[in-house]
Amino acid sequence: MYKRFSFKYNSSLIDMEDNSGLLQGGKDFEVSNPSWRLSLPHVLVATLTSLLFGYHLGVVNEPMEVISADLGFNGNTLAEGLVVSTCLGGALVGSLLSGWVADGVGRRMAFQLSALPMIAGAAMSAMTKTLAGMLLGRLFVGIGMGLGPPVASLYVTEVSPAFVRGTYGSFIQIATCLGLMAALLIGIPAKETVGWWRVCFGVSTIPAALLALAMVFCAESPHWLYKQGRTEEAETEFEKLLGGSHVKSALAELSKFDRGDEPDSVKLSELLFGRHFQVVFIGSTLFALQQLSGINAIFYFSSTVFKSSGVPSNLANVCVGISNLAGSIIAMLLMDRLGRKLLLLWSFSGMAVAMALQVVAAGSHSPDSGAVYLSVGGTLMFVLMFALGAGPVPGLLLPEIFPSRIRAKAMAICMSVHWVINFFVGLLFLHLLEKMRPQFLYSGFATFCLIAVAFVKRNVVETKGKSLQEIEIALLPQE
Repeated sequence: MYKRFSFKYNSSLIDMEDNSGLLQGGKDFEVSNPSWRLSLPHVLVATLTSLLFGYHLGVVNEPMEVISADLGFNGNTLAEGLVVSTCLGGALVGSLLSGWVADGVGRRMAFQLSALPMIAGAAMSAMTKTLAGMLLGRLFVGIGMGLGPPVASLYVTEVSPAFVRGTYGSFIQIATCLGLMAALLIGIPAKETVGWWRVCFGVSTIPAALLALAMVFCAESPHWLYKQGRTEEAETEFEKLLGGSHVKSALAELSKFDRGDEPDSVKLSELLFGRHFQVVFIGSTLFALQQLSGINAIFYFSSTVFKSSGVPSNLANVCVGISNLAGSIIAMLLMDRLGRKLLLLWSFSGMAVAMALQVVAAGSHSPDSGAVYLSVGGTLMFVLMFALGAGPVPGLLLPEIFPSRIRAKAMAICMSVHWVINFFVGLLFLHLLEKMRPQFLYSGFATFCLIAVAFVKRNVVETKGKSLQEIEIALLPQE
């Protein structure tokens, strides 16, 4: 019934417009767009997990010095590194489990399960009097952090109407930015107020508890319900999300795409070596290039660049946060107009230019040349361009291009790659900066950005405005 394409994943081979007629099947369905107001509350609740993700990434930045003094590891850089890396290790575990959890118990319960370790871990960190207690709390928080974002990407993709899916996907990045900024702002009094760092951890239990409670009233993913054979429940959820007049057409897409020749279970070998390997490889490579661009090195160490120009660290953090948020808002406005691929190309290209500015600044030996200010400008431009596309697009694009049957588990693998690269970039950046001249390191980041431009141009296909079924049919791999 459907034309099959060899899975070269090249946009020149695919015209997804041709598949839209196949999904209609000649039936008279509602052709206007459903109201975005129906699905918006469900999406906003889901993005609470991204708010928590951003908050816990930044919560130890400001109060680390006070935490180390109170818990007795002041001056121990290894212990300080463990407070950060333990959370990243937990996130790797959570992300590896996310696909199996989301497919096993559903998207809503997966959100609730991600909230529980974040509540428990934040409470442990807030009340502990030892380094071991802090590390255990950070491990629990990390597991929730790793579990939540992949599920959020899946859920937002599956419950959003096609015409606003890109905009809704951008909410995830905006929520992450707001979480980071909230952590930095709440952490400001930590150095002057005794015990304030405990408040910084404790306050995060509020949005986590709200996430777990609010998910009770949110719609389950109709795509997941349909995969479980619960068609009537899927119809009910579609009515909540799209309105009654669009239920039949939405179910028709799912029913026409239902292929009975595939088993329900997905083996890991099928993703890593089988017929879906190439799409998983593309997704993993996008996340790897996102991290190898140097974004986390910029986030972690941007205050050093600003400090050298006389800008206080608090103001530096605010400037980076505003730049990140501004780029995310621009991406939200453009995602469903210009599309995912164009934003990725602009983003990585702009990041390469920003890193080139850093190379020029690092190579200048004259203090009066304005090199320091060039470096500051390059940093802000890099963060802005990252938030424009390289930050929000992969988390939205990958659930769109992964076939429904493998979507959750494929996202788990790709997010695990994200966390592994993130860990090693954070671990090795300062060491490499000591061993290498800064311009060589920044040149390496710029090179990865240019590689990403070439990779996106060759391998990424545009998905804006298409239903998930249209995209899946167009990218259907050969048996």
